[in-house]
Amino acid sequence: MAAALSRALKLPGKKGSELGEYDPLTQADSEDESEEDDLVLNYPRNGLGRDTHLGPRGRTGRLVAAEDGAAEDEDEWRERPASKSRPDRDDGRHWGSSGDDVGQAGTSGLRVRGTDEEEKRMRRKNAARASCFLLPLVCAMVLVLLGAFLIPCQKGAVAKRPQWERRQGDAAGVTPPALALWDVDGDSVDDVLLSVSECTNDTRVTQGTKIHSAVVLSGATGQVLWRKVTLESVMYVQCGLRISARPTPVCLLIGKSVITAVNGTTGKNLWSVLLKNIESQAVLLPDLQEDSIPDLLIATLPADEALALSLTLKSGLTGETLGQSVSFNLTGQGKLIGPLLHQTQQGAAYILFGLGNVVAVSLRDVYIRATGKSPMAQALWRKDPGWESLDKTNSSSFIHIFRGSERVDFLLPLVAGLGSCDNNLDTVANLNSSKSDWVLVYGSSKLSVLRQRDVRKQWTFNSAPIHSQPTPGHFNDDGILDIFLQHSSKGVMTALVIDGANGRPLWTAQFVCPRLVLEAAAVATSTGLSAFVFWASEPIRARKNITTATVTPGVAEPVIRKLFLLHPTLPTILQELSSTTDTVVAAAVSYEEPLKDATYITVSSRPTPDSQPAARLVRSMSLRAALAKGHTLSLGDETGTSHEIIEAFFRRLFFRRQVRSTPGGRSRWEGQQTE
Repeated sequence: MAAALSRALKLPGKKGSELGEYDPLTQADSEDESEEDDLVLNYPRNGLGRDTHLGPRGRTGRLVAAEDGAAEDEDEWRERPASKSRPDRDDGRHWGSSGDDVGQAGTSGLRVRGTDEEEKRMRRKNAARASCFLLPLVCAMVLVLLGAFLIPCQKGAVAKRPQWERRQGDAAGVTPPALALWDVDGDSVDDVLLSVSECTNDTRVTQGTKIHSAVVLSGATGQVLWRKVTLESVMYVQCGLRISARPTPVCLLIGKSVITAVNGTTGKNLWSVLLKNIESQAVLLPDLQEDSIPDLLIATLPADEALALSLTLKSGLTGETLGQSVSFNLTGQGKLIGPLLHQTQQGAAYILFGLGNVVAVSLRDVYIRATGKSPMAQALWRKDPGWESLDKTNSSSFIHIFRGSERVDFLLPLVAGLGSCDNNLDTVANLNSSKSDWVLVYGSSKLSVLRQRDVRKQWTFNSAPIHSQPTPGHFNDDGILDIFLQHSSKGVMTALVIDGANGRPLWTAQFVCPRLVLEAAAVATSTGLSAFVFWASEPIRARKNITTATVTPGVAEPVIRKLFLLHPTLPTILQELSSTTDTVVAAAVSYEEPLKDATYITVSSRPTPDSQPAARLVRSMSLRAALAKGHTLSLGDETGTSHEIIEAFFRRLFFRRQVRSTPGGRSRWEGQQTE
């Protein structure tokens, strides 16, 4: 552009006193000037298009030739308003061959109209560009506002939802009912399946006769989804078996002599079989018949044949017995341990069971003895040389897992989140559980961890008599499962957390004995550690400064039982979630992934007036809502942590489902700390 202006300034007799101003008298005779002048003066920079054909002497060719020389200037001239155009470009005689005023005026008018149209076109183009930029920006801002304000409000409203409580039948003392959790209605909330017994009001039936049934309550509302009357009391309820390509879950209702498979969504019968003297829930096995359906194993123990335990294989598709039952003569006494399925690192399958002691037998041997045929499933042909070399008796194929003078009270997989009510039949969930180490309680007061690779004790901890099943969870961040246990002595209940790596105590506290035999629950949290939920009465340390209340002679003071939550981040702090005088006989935890919450389900017995049978109550409670309403209890004289920090920590605490443990007791978590 500078070069063009320089050439224009050097034209003699055509410049006025100001830069770029031309003499109109000499402009009419400028037709014979050099080509260079035309290239400068006749370039259409007043807004007209390059293809406009004006002028009688073929100036169009010169205009085209000028385009390359002035390409740098084009954007600047187009953006310049018409009112601010340079004066030397406003003269209409640049476009005519004569000095005729009419021609000049006509040409000038055409130029003005062209400029207005170009400006309008540019304004429309700029408006379209601005719209294309601003529209996505506004949409993004709206999405950010929705995420920042509306979504937290919904979560907060759900976290404050009321708990529900339903009466279901009559309580039979402190005997725990069959209890299982499974989402049968597809709303992403685990529903409650339990056995119910209640006295009949029918006068035609003998007095004292009870009606037995299995009931499914909605986990969201507590409403009855379906109820199925059974011929006998249901001892075990298990869900998750898949016997078709449809997503409908199959649930097993196991009584003393009848096993019934029902559609989990409707309660409709699928198959039913008779099997006397049932003593265990069903064990999920690999597909033995190669029909793409997992099969089952049930243990029976006839009352008139002491120590003669039988293992029966059942088809998962039809419930039919595979071959015949296989009997084993056991030595020892005590309650039945197992049966449990264990798969070694080499994929060999073994069944663990026992009475007082624990033995193992190859699943392949059980299948051959039951059917008299070689197994079709390739999984049963695998052998583990390490296990086959373990201690065996000469008279049987038993592998001795534990034997001694002290009887075994508990043997359970070392798996976080696996409680007594976590008895589902889902193949994926059971896979890692069958490959883990074990928690062993024997002699009523000794706790050990058995390594699955060589069945050796990793460590042993001695305590007072342990009265409930231990609970594995993560108390520290070493990735190894720790163990929460409870024992009672002389009216004092002691709660401990034992380090899973070395068997040393990590945490301990004493409480007034709550007169309950109920295992604790380890709930996975967003910190990567477990929160331990357990029942107890008043902490001993907290009662030191409490004045003893006056008790009326002859009046029994009701036992107040409290539900506490312990988080390893604040080990000197307990959160009291609830309190009741009811006798809690069963409890379980379910997770609600979208809400990052957990629900604590309890089944309790509540006395009723007029000598009526005690009522059985089922109660659902959101742990996040309970934390918001609960109050803090210090186990020591000084916590060193302000109340505001404690409240902020529990307000940000979320609950998440934990992935099943991997072999060796380690586990993976679905999430870490979130703010």
